[in-house]
Amino acid sequence: MSWPSHKAAHSVPPHTLTRLAREWLTEDTPNFDPAGVCVGTQEVEARLLCKTPNSVLAGSPFFTAVFTEVGCTVDWIHQEGAEIGPDAITLTAVVRGPARCLLLGERPALNCLARASGIATRCSQLQAMATARGWHGEVAGTRKTTPGFRLVEKYAMLVGSVSMHRQDLSGMVMLKDNHVWASGNITQAVKAARSVSGFSSKIEVECRSAEEGREAARAGADIVMLDNFQPQELHVAAHALKEKFPTLLIEASGGVTPENLVMHLSPHVDIISLGCITQGCPVVDFSLKVQTPVVSSSLQY
Repeated sequence: MSWPSHKAAHSVPPHTLTRLAREWLTEDTPNFDPAGVCVGTQEVEARLLCKTPNSVLAGSPFFTAVFTEVGCTVDWIHQEGAEIGPDAITLTAVVRGPARCLLLGERPALNCLARASGIATRCSQLQAMATARGWHGEVAGTRKTTPGFRLVEKYAMLVGSVSMHRQDLSGMVMLKDNHVWASGNITQAVKAARSVSGFSSKIEVECRSAEEGREAARAGADIVMLDNFQPQELHVAAHALKEKFPTLLIEASGGVTPENLVMHLSPHVDIISLGCITQGCPVVDFSLKVQTPVVSSSLQY
């Protein structure tokens, strides 16, 4: 069995892969598998085909983990992070094992690979747009992920060469507008958050104006998110904040799309986060085709 060599694959612990694979298989086959009766345990080979040209392959550790759990092997022809294409159909991997077991793993494995590869492809495209214009900041994802599937989606961002941003609420502290309104003001919210987060966590504050950004910086925020700013307003506000607070990190978010990303690029903006990395992202079309056994014409009777 071949395992992916992409550095991102080494960030996922083996026990996590096993746990997720078992959860997905249990969800898809909670009790009996009546269709498995008609195929039995004969050894078969299936070919994994990518039918979306110029896609970035992502999710192979999860795909492999699913088939390992049902006693099958996977040999990858293309490695994690590779761009597949430009052919309309590309042979990507070969799966071998008992027929009924291979078919048990088919749908969970394909679902994971299709989603992860779609996200990685979009990330790669966004990063290429930013790099082509000489921007040295970070394109980033968000927490707008599919419930129960966040780890895979964040992993796909890594393969697509963008920042995952924070993993969850227990990571970096982000004080959004509702936190500020509920606590009274930005200064009080930052003070309260700092009292429990200590030195090991950065604090980010969502700001709707340059003045709110200045208040957040004066209160000790590490990162100011300029939220839903029009590009020209963003550039002016970011420049002014950087002049007064040179070590402050500035993130732009809200309303950023693949179509207008380049309008938000600025030497004074360090991070641009996009919810569309995971929300509404097209999947990559993969299929798994069991090969018809070759019957010898020289059978002896």
